[in-house]
Amino acid sequence: MSSTIFPLFNQSVISPELLRIAGKVASGERISAEEGILLFREGPLPYLAVLADHVRHRINGKQVFFNRNIHLEPTNICVNHCAFCSYRRRKGEEGCWEFGIDELAQMAASHAISGITEIHLVGGVHPDRDVHFYADLIRAIKAIVPDVQIKAFTAVEIDAMCQFANMEIREGLSLLKEAGLVSLPGGGAEIFDETLRAKICPDKTGSQEWLNIHRTAHQLGIPTNSTMLYGLIEDYAHRIDHLSRLRALQDETGGFNAFIPLKFRHYNNRFSHIEEQTTVEDLKNYAVSRIFLDNIPHLKAYWPMIGKQVAQLSLAFGVDDLDGTIDDTTRIYSMAGSEEQSPAATTGQLKEMIIGAGFIPVERDTLYNVLRSD
Repeated sequence: MSSTIFPLFNQSVISPELLRIAGKVASGERISAEEGILLFREGPLPYLAVLADHVRHRINGKQVFFNRNIHLEPTNICVNHCAFCSYRRRKGEEGCWEFGIDELAQMAASHAISGITEIHLVGGVHPDRDVHFYADLIRAIKAIVPDVQIKAFTAVEIDAMCQFANMEIREGLSLLKEAGLVSLPGGGAEIFDETLRAKICPDKTGSQEWLNIHRTAHQLGIPTNSTMLYGLIEDYAHRIDHLSRLRALQDETGGFNAFIPLKFRHYNNRFSHIEEQTTVEDLKNYAVSRIFLDNIPHLKAYWPMIGKQVAQLSLAFGVDDLDGTIDDTTRIYSMAGSEEQSPAATTGQLKEMIIGAGFIPVERDTLYNVLRSD
């Protein structure tokens, strides 16, 4: 019973409905979409923290994961016109970049001496680069740093690069896997509600296409991450709808490694008039995500987006992954006004954050194999 597992919960401070949800979480029972919305709307933050912490301990104990990684961003030239994006540039526009294969391979090599185990490879949808270009890029990187795992390309990029090559998604993913791809990131999901998507990213890969690309990757033995953009124009029902679709696909395939909520940052885009979410809302979103997504093993706080302090706080709200060292190699969130304008962390700093929050730091690879544990 919830009163046994969570003795601080009583009817004088918690409604009967929330007590019933606590009982379900305590017994490992899945909560419904309606209950998820109720948690968002009425769940006090301490209550959400206790429930989310219970779920994360059931799945991961006291472990908090991190890795040694860099980002490579081949280009910010993009054919899409997402209204929330601060990153995209047109070809020839001031501030655009497009690195070639040799340049990117040398960038990878320059960071290899730091002991990285992962390269996170994403960028804009360049109109002149198809899946063959990106397969050649992966091969070139693997030729120089063969032991580094490559997590690459959002579903949006894969959709476009395969179309540019007149190739089916399954064939394109197979080509990339053969070249050395081991995992997909979760970007491009934004918010799945089609009405909202038409307002914020009308020419982007659609919700069903995003899900189908990840389904196909899972069927091919390529694990992936998943994301949700929050704090724009969605409401709690939209968020739960998004989480429900992810949970359903995970029931089907089991291919998602992690879920990463992505906070909307309003600098330098067409939604700059919208106030950003508060830290309280960030923590609530982590907690409800952890409680609702009972079948996705890891919940990640991407510290370059929310800052190291909030990322450390999030560990008390169900988060069990802090991403990696980054080494100041990404500009996607810094261009949108994030807390971390030059994102870099040492392994020592990440361990200190984890230990300081009362957890056990675990260094992992891209696929969550444990490399070192303290």
